Amino acid sequence: MSRRPGRGAPPGPSRRETPRLLKMLFTDRLALMSTAASRFGDAVRIAIGPKDLYLFNHPGSAKHVLADNNDNYRKGIGLAEARRTLGDGLLTSEGELWRKQRKAIQPALHQKQVAAQADIVTDEVAELVRRLGAWGDGKQADVLEEVTTMTVGVLARTLLHADLGPAEVLAGHFDAVQEQAMFETVTLRMIPSWLPLRGRRRFKTAQAELRRLADRVVSSRADSFGGEDALSRAGGSGREQARDEVITLLLAGHETTASTLGWTLAMLDRHPDVWARVHAEAVEVLGDRPPGYQDLPKLVYTTNVVQEVMRLYPPVWLLPRVARDADEIDGYPVPAGADVVVCPYTLHRHPDFWEEPERFDPDRFEQSKAVGRPRYAYIPFGAGPRFCVGRHLGMLEAVLAVAALCREFKLVKAAGYPIVPEAMLSLRIRGGLPMSVLRA
Repeated sequence: MSRRPGRGAPPGPSRRETPRLLKMLFTDRLALMSTAASRFGDAVRIAIGPKDLYLFNHPGSAKHVLADNNDNYRKGIGLAEARRTLGDGLLTSEGELWRKQRKAIQPALHQKQVAAQADIVTDEVAELVRRLGAWGDGKQADVLEEVTTMTVGVLARTLLHADLGPAEVLAGHFDAVQEQAMFETVTLRMIPSWLPLRGRRRFKTAQAELRRLADRVVSSRADSFGGEDALSRAGGSGREQARDEVITLLLAGHETTASTLGWTLAMLDRHPDVWARVHAEAVEVLGDRPPGYQDLPKLVYTTNVVQEVMRLYPPVWLLPRVARDADEIDGYPVPAGADVVVCPYTLHRHPDFWEEPERFDPDRFEQSKAVGRPRYAYIPFGAGPRFCVGRHLGMLEAVLAVAALCREFKLVKAAGYPIVPEAMLSLRIRGGLPMSVLRA
């Protein structure tokens, strides 16, 4: 990354545009980031009310913030608000507490440990196929709800060894948490906390229910702390910390993978030629048996499809940070306390690193085509010391589920149903995904 010392603040919209920017912050956050990057380049200062938001949209800048100088950056907007529910879990904690918990939990999600638990993923994928098959040929199902049930099932059995209850109830609680965290973010915390707003009441109910669930899970497992699963490892720091980690794992462990699967199924419906190749690969590799961990290296094209989906629709679409001390990024000064964001959604569409970036093309992830592409041009799991600890499990779930579903079914979106991205803490499809279930 080039350095050009002595420059002033990055370019960006004038403060006269604040009303329009505030409206975009409420209604279309993806457009806000995309428009800023396309208008002003790889470094943008976005003035929104009393805040200045620094957007850096270059692999070199991402590397600087997330890896090279990561100690200077703590978690920022959105996640700071979510901390009210997540507590000091792995997603929101900082400093020595984060390092301690990361060290404790990471072995439970290491590739070898995930491989040892792959049979659980296979079971949950098979159950997903069974549920969709039970709808009957041509009937509609909300496949986003169904894949969420699968990801919650995997999480419950692999990381927590606990009964989490109905997946749709859990998902509803986290919807309330995300909506309130995003509301407080976009209103810049300027709405008085004593106002009895509907969303705030819903949030408090969800928060209480999630804490009750986490306390129950922790209490049921307290005698077995010291084992190899994530909850046992997290419990070494006490019950309150274990509760925070349970709530964090519940959110991060199901939402991101379910979102990726939803977007994948939507894109396969939109691109029938891609679905045909995934179907053919699944038939060739799997035959008529369930998919397993040993099939992962052979499901090459299916893996490419999932990677391309995460390029266009990264489950973690924004990586917000706050600068502890003043810094310089790409030659621009960044003051202490500044809100700094790296946006995978825009970075993954950067025309200097992706040919025809808006086009859905899984073949761009062939090894020969990735030569020369900067490492930090593609960061669907984040980067640096805080990269997603569950990436191996998430990829295993997504690839095996896509292969199994495409072997058995052709899923067709309900006619006229709009696919609208919703940029919350994760990037999801708004309102579910009704699809007709057709036998392949």
